[in-house]
Amino acid sequence: MKFICLLIGAGVFLPFSCFLGKAQNTFRVMSYNVENLFDTENNPLMEDDEFTPDGNRFWTKGRYYRKLQHVSQVIQAAGEWNALALVGLCEVENDSVMEHLLRRTPLYKQDYRYCMTHGCDIRGINVALLYQREQFRLLGSEELRVPTTGKERPTRNILHVWGEVVSIDTLDVFVCHLPSRYGGELASRKRRKDAIGVLKKCTDSLYYCRKYPKILIMGDFNDTPQDESLEEELEAKAYSPDNKPVKYKLYNLFYDAKGSHKYQGEWNQLDHIIVNGALLQENQALHVQKDSYQVFSPSFLLIPDKTWRGVRPFRTYYGFKYEGGYSDHLPLVVTFEWNKM
Repeated sequence: MKFICLLIGAGVFLPFSCFLGKAQNTFRVMSYNVENLFDTENNPLMEDDEFTPDGNRFWTKGRYYRKLQHVSQVIQAAGEWNALALVGLCEVENDSVMEHLLRRTPLYKQDYRYCMTHGCDIRGINVALLYQREQFRLLGSEELRVPTTGKERPTRNILHVWGEVVSIDTLDVFVCHLPSRYGGELASRKRRKDAIGVLKKCTDSLYYCRKYPKILIMGDFNDTPQDESLEEELEAKAYSPDNKPVKYKLYNLFYDAKGSHKYQGEWNQLDHIIVNGALLQENQALHVQKDSYQVFSPSFLLIPDKTWRGVRPFRTYYGFKYEGGYSDHLPLVVTFEWNKM
């Protein structure tokens, strides 16, 4: 694994305080599957024809720019009074989409930069991480390729980003969008387990590369917390504040959440934010703020569910019907805090 350090001038490593404006004692993170954030251009190498003006979804520039504004609105609302430090995004198409999001919406005021994958997903969708430079200093990034065999379709790469946070801790961040349940949960299970295997190998290796690893994993796993891929393969367990966390174990902060995605009337928790125990120990400089993790569900992200009752996410498309909403997933938000040691 190749690690990159940011050097200034003749090999001088500047302290992070040189890059900061006014320091905060909180550090908020969001994970969000934005539901098919495609531009309107046809990429002949990918199966993205439906998201063009002539495609069967009639994906016009007007709809595209409305989508960009919606994603921007959610990011700003989740940050409340301060810009989110990190935003993991699933289902973004390419660099053009990311540049438009950060330069043609109100997000341009918040000085975000991004890293993203450029994988071989047949539809051309990727994952990305936005980082706010006053709160996270990028040191390096890499894509983790998930192997495929036989006639399996290539899937999305996993994004690994590492950088320095205000507390002078190095934080390793993983953004994942695991293979879908297309063809059935059982038939597709192996593909998600293969992806988890790649992720687990990399997170385990950090305990040999870092003195005190701080690991943050987020994204759409297309599995619930109790499914085999997460609970047994990744070994991401439920976290209880009543029990002392073990620094090298992984804990799913959304193990008992009610759900971020609704399918046929059932809420399921397919989106997750997972941390290692070091980020749950309050004596550490950087740690999860108690009871700060939530499925972010303001009223503008929900509409009445006329088919199954209750409410459901206000989607961009419901099937092939254009609704003009936000996404078929709700975002997750976690707040960290840091102490001067």
